[in-house]
Amino acid sequence: MFQRHAGAATGGFKPTSGDAAAGALPASEAEVRKVDTAAGKITLKHGEIRNLDMPPMTMVFQARDPALLGKVKAGDKVRFTADKVNGAYTVMSLEPAP
Repeated sequence: MFQRHAGAATGGFKPTSGDAAAGALPASEAEVRKVDTAAGKITLKHGEIRNLDMPPMTMVFQARDPALLGKVKAGDKVRFTADKVNGAYTVMSLEPAP
């Protein structure tokens, strides 16, 4: 899957999924609103997600690894990376914010 990014100097395309891409994703900050471990989903009130050209908002994400959800609870401040995987917005990494 490829996504066109605004401002790309050569008009190129960037892969938006896979392990190699996950390490290069910019981190965003958010507040956890809800954690649904049974469904593998998390609701985040997040800041801008640059790699997805997404403004700040509250939305539900899939978790790439459901074990990530065990680290947080509603009200926690977190840093996370997200990407679009198989058409779904997915949290790739998640950690408590300092």
